[in-house]
Formats: sequence, C-alpha cells, structure tokens
Amino acid sequence: MKNYDLTQLLFDLCSGAGVSGVESDAAKTAIKYLSEYMPCETDALGSVIGKKEGSGINILLDAHIDQIGLVVTAIDDKGFLRVAKCGGADARVLSSSEVTVWGKEKIYGVISSIPPHLSDKKEENKAADFDSVYIDIGMSKAKAEKLISPGDRITFNGTQAKLLNGNVVSPCIDDRAGVAAILRCLQILENSGRQLCSITVLFSSQEETGSSGAIAGSFNSGADEAIAVDVGFARAPGVKDEKAGIIGGGAMIGFAPSLDCDISNRLVTLAENNSIKWQYDVMGGSTGTNGDEISTSAGGIRTALISIPIKNMHTAVEIANIDDIEAVAQLMAAYIIERSAKDA
Repeated sequence: MKNYDLTQLLFDLCSGAGVSGVESDAAKTAIKYLSEYMPCETDALGSVIGKKEGSGINILLDAHIDQIGLVVTAIDDKGFLRVAKCGGADARVLSSSEVTVWGKEKIYGVISSIPPHLSDKKEENKAADFDSVYIDIGMSKAKAEKLISPGDRITFNGTQAKLLNGNVVSPCIDDRAGVAAILRCLQILENSGRQLCSITVLFSSQEETGSSGAIAGSFNSGADEAIAVDVGFARAPGVKDEKAGIIGGGAMIGFAPSLDCDISNRLVTLAENNSIKWQYDVMGGSTGTNGDEISTSAGGIRTALISIPIKNMHTAVEIANIDDIEAVAQLMAAYIIERSAKDA
C-alpha cells in the first residue's frame, strides 16, 4: 500500500507554472502523477484529462490547474514591463512583489514601489491599478525585447513552507490543493482493492479566466455525475465568519442552486458515517467555481462541490491545512466506493 506525503505532493504541484492559458508546465507535473492511475493526456485547451474504465456510471472529478498571474502587454522605453492581470490578481498586494517572467528564459523581476517619502498624499493609501504597474527586470528595452514578448505570462514568487498545526503556505494553492486531493483520492481507491465505476479526471485549464477548460472537458467526458474540487474562504481577520469555513475544520461541502442537493446531502451523511471532518459551504447564487459550468454541460451533469478552506486567496502566500486536503480526498473516495457498490 502506497501513500503520498501530501505536503510534498502539494509543493511539487505548486512548483509548476500555469498562468491561465499557458498551463503546460503545471500540466507536466500533474500528468506525472495522474499517469500512475490511468492513461492521460492534454486536450485542445491545455487541460489534463484521464479516464479509468469501470462498471456502472462515470464520475468526473475536476480541479483547475491554472493560477492567477499577469501578462506582459508592452516594454517601455526604459525597459520596464507593462502588464495586465490574467485571472483575479489582487492589485492591493502588487507593490514591491517579486515575480518571475516566463519569456525565452525565466527572468526575475520586482514590481516597482514609490517610496512613501515621494508618494502623493492623495494616493498613499490607495492600491495601484494595473495601468500604473511597472515591473523592473534590470534591463534596457533592447535587451528585454530579446528575451520577453507581449503575451508572456508572469507568476508571483512566494515561499513554500510548513507552518504550525498542519498548515502550509505556498503560491497557487488555489487550486493545486484540489489537484492534490484528487490524486490522493485515486490512491485511496487503488489501495481499497474494490471494483469501481468509471472515473474521469479533469485538471482543467483557464478556470481563473472563465472556466473554458471545464466547459470543454466536461462536455467531452461523458460523465453522469461530477465532483468539482476547489478552494474556499477560510476565517481570518476581516473575513465574516458566516462567509467562510474554518481552516483545519475539514471538507467544505457545497450547497447552491447549481449543485445537486441529493449528492450534497449524501456527502454529509458519508462524512458523518466515516468520521471525516466536514463543514457547510452555503451559497445562494453561483458558486464561482467550475461546478457551475459543469452542471449545465452536455445536457446537464449532476454536480457536487467540495472545497478546501484557505487564507489569503489570490496571493503568493496562500495558506491551507493538509488535514483538510486529506478530508476532501477521503470523502470523495467514500462517495465513489458507495456509488460503485450501488451499480455493481
């Protein structure tokens, strides 16, 4: 019986660059792990997709593999890069951030920051908008143009580290934590030795820019049911308790109009019966995840959402708890095992 070091798996997945639309580096790492369980490949939109045939229904497991970042729009006369956001990058944390520019080679850069002594008093307490962002790579325009082109992606640099009480910090835990949970689920299922239903895995591209990968991938999957795995808000200073989960509190089971209520309720029962830590994640409208798009794909797919609570979402210092990732994996495995037994 094999078991992942979940922290190392997560850090490995988070190390691959994959800003929306250019997920190939992250996809290579995901394929390395997914290929242990099923044949897999990348599709036309850059998503990783694999399928393991079984008996009965086909359950789709989805987690998006792309991450937020920036895209180069121009190089100015002084060699500074001008950018636009690619996905939901937060302008409030840009000033003085360290970045990597993915040009013809990896180039280190820093987002310029005006010293407080020189800042306009009217602007000193405001976040810079993207039109005023300059990235300093220490090059002249002529040298920069040999290595960087408009359209090149930029990622935010951040430390990967273990914190106390099973917490970890890393860039792009959104949503490599979901990818890690699915891989861990597949490992649990393999170790169970049970006869299972068909399982399709989709590590989808472009979620941060509109869920294109999930729309195309779920349409082609032939799935009867789906579980989308993403991150959710964790309680932190300034975050309302009723709008967030508790980090370390277990899997967040989604309830929303786009989600199948019967599957959500069944997940709650399974969590209770199997002593898996869980918590509610209730939304009155859309979920803001791939679950919304998958549920209306190909004539409709019964879809559930399980989320992993994280702090500092859409920054380079996202914090998750390893036990929450494990809880999500255990819950998905329990559902697939039970669902497979019903169709046996």
